[in-house]
This record gives sequence, C-alpha cells and structure tokens, in this order.
Amino acid sequence: MNIDCPPLSDKKDTPDTDTQRRSGSVPASAAIELFHAIQDPVLLVTPEGTILEVNDALLQAAGKTRDEVVGAGICEIIHGGRWPHIKCPLEEFLLTCSSRMEDTRLPGLGGNFSLTIKPVQNIEDNEEQKILLIARQLTKDEVRKVDSIRTAQLAAIGELAAGVAHEVNNPINGIINFAQLLLDDCPKGGDQALLLEKIVQEGERIAQIIYNLLSFSRENENVRGLVDLNEVVKDCIALVEHQLNRDGIELVFSHHEPSCLIVGNYSQLQQVVLNLISNSRYALNERYNTPVKEKRIEISCQPIEIEAKPYFRLTVRDLGTGIPQGILDKMFEPFFTSKPAGQGSGLGLSISYGIVSNHKGTLRVDSMLNQYTDMIVEIPASES
Repeated sequence: MNIDCPPLSDKKDTPDTDTQRRSGSVPASAAIELFHAIQDPVLLVTPEGTILEVNDALLQAAGKTRDEVVGAGICEIIHGGRWPHIKCPLEEFLLTCSSRMEDTRLPGLGGNFSLTIKPVQNIEDNEEQKILLIARQLTKDEVRKVDSIRTAQLAAIGELAAGVAHEVNNPINGIINFAQLLLDDCPKGGDQALLLEKIVQEGERIAQIIYNLLSFSRENENVRGLVDLNEVVKDCIALVEHQLNRDGIELVFSHHEPSCLIVGNYSQLQQVVLNLISNSRYALNERYNTPVKEKRIEISCQPIEIEAKPYFRLTVRDLGTGIPQGILDKMFEPFFTSKPAGQGSGLGLSISYGIVSNHKGTLRVDSMLNQYTDMIVEIPASES
C-alpha cells in the first residue's frame, strides 16, 4: 500500500530560522520530519473532530491513504463510525479542548491503545484551535489490567443494582399482595377490578426486573456439574432454528471434539447463549431485509490457554450492524440498550455477564460498525 505524506520543506536558512534558533523553537521542516518519524499513530484535529494532519504510523495502522483520512471525522477513522442517534464520547470531549489520557479500544486502528489527548498551544491569537492525539498500543499485560479494571467496575455496578433491588423487593411484593386482596373482594368485571388487575400485572413485571437485577450480581446457589458447551449450543440452536430460518439467517456451528467440558449450570449457560444469538439475529435483521450470504451467525467453541491454564472460548459472530466504539464500554451495564424504546430491557447482556462471571469466566465484545460483532465467552475447562 502506498502511503502519501506531505513533502518536507527544503527552505534554506532565513532571518526567521535564525530567530528560531536563538529563541529555542523548532524549525517547521524539522517539526514536520519529527511528526512523521513518531512510531505511534498521531493525529492533529479540530475541536469538532475534523482531522487536519496525521503521521505515517496512523496511515499504516488504519490501512488508509492520507487523502482518505485528512478531512474526515476522527470517529470514522479510529472508531469505524457511529450511529446517527448516538453521540461519540471522544468527539464530545474534544469540544472541551481539555487534556486526557485513557486506555481504550480503537477498532479503526485494530487494537487497544493508550490515547493521549493534548490541546496545542496557539502561536497567534486568531489561529484555529488544534488538538493533538497520540495512540500508543497496549501490551498484553496492559490489556489484561484494563480488562480487570472494567470487570471491577461492572462488579461495583452489580452490587449497587443488587442493593437497590433488595430495597425495592419487599415494598413491591407488599403492593402486589394488597392489590390481590382488594381484587379478591371486588366485583368481577368492573372498572375497579380492571385497575387492580393492572396493578398486579405491573407489580409482577417490576418483581421480574428485580429478580433479573439480583441474578446479575449474586452467586448462583443452584447445583453445578459437568457441562458440555457443545451440547448447550446445540440445544439452543434447536430452540431458535425455526425463527432463524424464517428470517433467512444461516447458522454455522464449529466445535471441538469430542467435547468442551466445564463445571457449570446448564440452564444458565443456555440463557447466555440464547441471549447472544438473539442479539445477533436482531443486528442481522436490522442490516439485511432479505436473505443474503452475509446474513449468518457463526458460532465456534474451541480450547485455548490463558496464563497456562486450559479454557474454552465460545464465540458468537455476526456481520450485522456492528456496535459503535462509543457504547462498547456500556454494553454490560444494567438497563443500557442500543435498541429503540420498547425493543429491549437492557438486562440481557448484564445478566449474561453476571452468569459468566459466576462461572469464573469472562464475557467481552469486539465489534466494528457495519462490519462485524464478536461476543466472546471464555470459561475454565473442567479438570476432570
């Protein structure tokens, strides 16, 4: 791939450059050469997120030419884009013209990076404000550290949600019981009876949400045993096969033989897989109205090693709408949903995350807008 870059200035020394030497400032030609020599991806952008200049390392990481990058929006290049109805947190932060350093995934650059944001000091009062961004790729150890911090944050959210749920649980059960007593003494078919029935129904719906919140954080008390992940997936496929065929979605399952044995709760793991398949089905139907070869879900279950210990990795991949980088970190938070109002409770992934965590595993997501989404479950293999 040819990478275009602006030619370096070959101007001879002038009185201005002599002044620069005396003042200690770097000549423009040397600054440009230094900019392109930096091995980490570097961008110069406006507060609105428009890219003004990039170095060679950025072009190599993004796999694009300079003409494709300069003038484009930063979210499009380093995040892979966003949905119109969801704002990019990075673009919103750039408007503040503040400094920040954060560890984040940049799908457009193909990895996890430490992103440093620093406003450039203006030389002239009327000069346009510019912001410098430097992306240093994280090592494997740094990525694990970031993942552990996010896991701890989600655990804290789970504890908070469970605390709220416990406080609400008793009052809502009281409301349901008192409404039911009034309903038993009320003439059937009247307006009062209809209102009381509605109170009971809505109370039971709230009670179900509370139950789901509690399952997000608490250790499961059900008996666990040897579970073959292959069988869990096969049973889930049997349950949803009719729906997928009706939507024109092909499902492909590749698995390790003879088995993928772990210690766990069969029904809970089935709940996780069904939720992941359901999300993939929704994303594919949103992107493709008719059956096409890309309208497919690929599930794989293979043995891996993590820190010299045996694990099984279950991956559910779709080529649907993808997920914008701006909301990836929120995907497992209770009540967060990217679906329109009325089409999702925002509890499916948070509950799945809690279940996988209680199995001493991890659930993570890798996605790029309008390209793919991988939901990845990694659970310790059985020792037997």
